[in-house]
Amino acid sequence: MTDYDTVLKFWGPVEADYPTHGNMVLTRLFTENPETQMLFPKFAGIAKSDLASNTSVSAHGATVLKKLGELLKAKGNHASILKPLAESHANKHKIPIGNFKLITEVIVKVMAEKAGLDPAGQQALRNVMATVIADIDANYKELGFSG
Repeated sequence: MTDYDTVLKFWGPVEADYPTHGNMVLTRLFTENPETQMLFPKFAGIAKSDLASNTSVSAHGATVLKKLGELLKAKGNHASILKPLAESHANKHKIPIGNFKLITEVIVKVMAEKAGLDPAGQQALRNVMATVIADIDANYKELGFSG
Protein backbone atom coordinates (compact mmCIF):
# COMPACT_ATOMS: atom_id res chain seq x y z
CA MET A 1 0.00 0.00 0.00
CA THR A 2 1.34 3.41 -0.87
CA ASP A 3 1.71 6.24 1.62
CA TYR A 4 -1.14 8.01 -0.17
CA ASP A 5 -3.47 5.04 0.31
CA THR A 6 -2.44 4.72 3.96
CA VAL A 7 -3.36 8.34 4.67
CA LEU A 8 -6.55 8.16 2.61
CA LYS A 9 -7.80 5.31 4.86
CA PHE A 10 -8.07 7.94 7.61
CA TRP A 11 -9.26 10.85 5.45
CA GLY A 12 -13.02 10.22 5.78
CA PRO A 13 -13.59 12.07 9.07
CA VAL A 14 -11.58 15.06 7.81
CA GLU A 15 -13.44 15.15 4.50
CA ALA A 16 -16.79 14.85 6.31
CA ASP A 17 -16.17 18.13 8.14
CA TYR A 18 -13.50 20.25 6.50
CA PRO A 19 -14.42 23.50 8.33
CA THR A 20 -14.13 22.01 11.83
CA HIS A 21 -10.90 20.15 11.11
CA GLY A 22 -9.52 23.10 9.17
CA ASN A 23 -10.20 25.42 12.08
CA MET A 24 -8.44 22.99 14.43
CA VAL A 25 -5.41 22.91 12.14
CA LEU A 26 -5.09 26.69 11.76
CA THR A 27 -5.91 27.44 15.39
CA ARG A 28 -3.22 25.00 16.53
CA LEU A 29 -0.75 26.28 13.90
CA PHE A 30 -1.23 29.86 15.12
CA THR A 31 -1.11 28.85 18.79
CA GLU A 32 1.98 26.65 18.53
CA ASN A 33 3.75 28.92 16.01
CA PRO A 34 2.45 32.45 16.68
CA GLU A 35 4.61 33.97 13.93
CA THR A 36 2.59 32.09 11.31
CA GLN A 37 -0.57 34.03 12.11
CA MET A 38 1.12 37.18 10.77
CA LEU A 39 1.47 35.50 7.36
CA PHE A 40 -2.32 35.70 7.06
CA PRO A 41 -3.17 39.43 7.06
CA LYS A 42 -6.89 38.82 7.56
CA PHE A 43 -6.17 36.76 10.70
CA ALA A 44 -3.37 38.89 12.16
CA GLY A 45 -5.62 40.81 14.53
CA ILE A 46 -7.67 37.89 15.83
CA ALA A 47 -7.03 37.10 19.48
CA LYS A 48 -5.86 33.53 20.18
CA SER A 49 -8.99 33.00 22.28
CA ASP A 50 -11.22 33.90 19.31
CA LEU A 51 -9.58 31.70 16.66
CA ALA A 52 -11.61 28.55 17.36
CA SER A 53 -14.92 30.37 16.87
CA ASN A 54 -13.88 32.45 13.86
CA THR A 55 -15.75 31.46 10.68
CA SER A 56 -13.07 32.92 8.41
CA VAL A 57 -10.42 30.74 10.07
CA SER A 58 -12.72 27.72 9.60
CA ALA A 59 -13.32 28.58 5.94
CA HIS A 60 -9.63 29.02 5.15
CA GLY A 61 -8.76 25.86 7.06
CA ALA A 62 -11.35 24.01 4.99
CA THR A 63 -9.70 25.33 1.81
CA VAL A 64 -6.30 24.07 3.00
CA LEU A 65 -7.61 20.61 3.81
CA LYS A 66 -9.62 20.32 0.58
CA LYS A 67 -6.42 21.06 -1.35
CA LEU A 68 -4.58 18.45 0.71
CA GLY A 69 -7.35 15.98 -0.12
CA GLU A 70 -6.86 16.70 -3.83
CA LEU A 71 -3.12 16.11 -3.46
CA LEU A 72 -3.66 12.84 -1.59
CA LYS A 73 -6.11 11.56 -4.19
CA ALA A 74 -3.69 12.49 -7.00
CA LYS A 75 -1.25 10.00 -5.42
CA GLY A 76 1.88 11.79 -6.57
CA ASN A 77 0.56 12.92 -9.94
CA HIS A 78 0.07 16.40 -8.54
CA ALA A 79 2.05 18.81 -10.73
CA SER A 80 -1.08 20.47 -12.11
CA ILE A 81 -2.42 20.97 -8.58
CA LEU A 82 0.85 22.20 -7.06
CA LYS A 83 2.00 24.65 -9.71
CA PRO A 84 -0.75 27.25 -9.14
CA LEU A 85 -0.55 26.70 -5.38
CA ALA A 86 3.22 27.30 -5.41
CA GLU A 87 2.81 30.37 -7.63
CA SER A 88 0.24 31.98 -5.34
CA HIS A 89 2.15 31.11 -2.18
CA ALA A 90 5.40 32.49 -3.63
CA ASN A 91 4.21 35.53 -5.54
CA LYS A 92 1.13 36.69 -3.66
CA HIS A 93 1.30 35.29 -0.12
CA LYS A 94 5.12 35.08 0.27
CA ILE A 95 4.93 31.92 2.39
CA PRO A 96 8.37 30.54 3.33
CA ILE A 97 8.80 26.83 2.56
CA GLY A 98 9.42 26.03 6.22
CA ASN A 99 5.82 26.91 7.02
CA PHE A 100 4.61 23.94 5.00
CA LYS A 101 6.67 21.75 7.36
CA LEU A 102 5.08 23.42 10.38
CA ILE A 103 1.54 22.88 9.12
CA THR A 104 2.38 19.28 8.22
CA GLU A 105 3.15 18.49 11.85
CA VAL A 106 -0.04 20.20 12.98
CA ILE A 107 -2.11 18.21 10.46
CA VAL A 108 -0.43 14.99 11.66
CA LYS A 109 -1.39 15.83 15.27
CA VAL A 110 -4.98 16.80 14.44
CA MET A 111 -5.50 13.70 12.30
CA ALA A 112 -4.03 11.49 15.02
CA GLU A 113 -6.41 12.98 17.59
CA LYS A 114 -9.55 13.42 15.51
CA ALA A 115 -9.34 10.87 12.68
CA GLY A 116 -7.45 8.04 14.40
CA LEU A 117 -4.33 8.39 12.24
CA ASP A 118 -2.08 5.65 13.62
CA PRO A 119 1.74 5.83 13.81
CA ALA A 120 2.14 4.22 10.36
CA GLY A 121 -0.36 6.73 8.96
CA GLN A 122 1.45 9.60 10.63
CA GLN A 123 4.71 8.55 8.97
CA ALA A 124 2.91 8.07 5.66
CA LEU A 125 1.50 11.61 5.88
CA ARG A 126 4.96 12.98 6.67
CA ASN A 127 6.35 11.08 3.66
CA VAL A 128 3.62 12.40 1.34
CA MET A 129 4.12 15.94 2.59
CA ALA A 130 7.91 15.70 2.22
CA THR A 131 7.35 14.95 -1.48
CA VAL A 132 4.77 17.72 -1.83
CA ILE A 133 7.00 20.25 -0.04
CA ALA A 134 10.01 19.29 -2.18
CA ASP A 135 7.89 19.85 -5.29
CA ILE A 136 6.62 23.20 -3.98
CA ASP A 137 10.23 24.17 -3.26
CA ALA A 138 11.24 23.22 -6.81
CA ASN A 139 8.44 25.47 -8.10
CA TYR A 140 9.60 28.24 -5.77
CA LYS A 141 13.12 27.98 -7.20
CA GLU A 142 11.78 28.18 -10.78
CA LEU A 143 9.90 31.33 -9.76
CA GLY A 144 13.00 32.81 -8.15
CA PHE A 145 11.36 32.80 -4.70
CA SER A 146 13.71 31.88 -1.89
CA GLY A 147 11.11 31.33 0.78
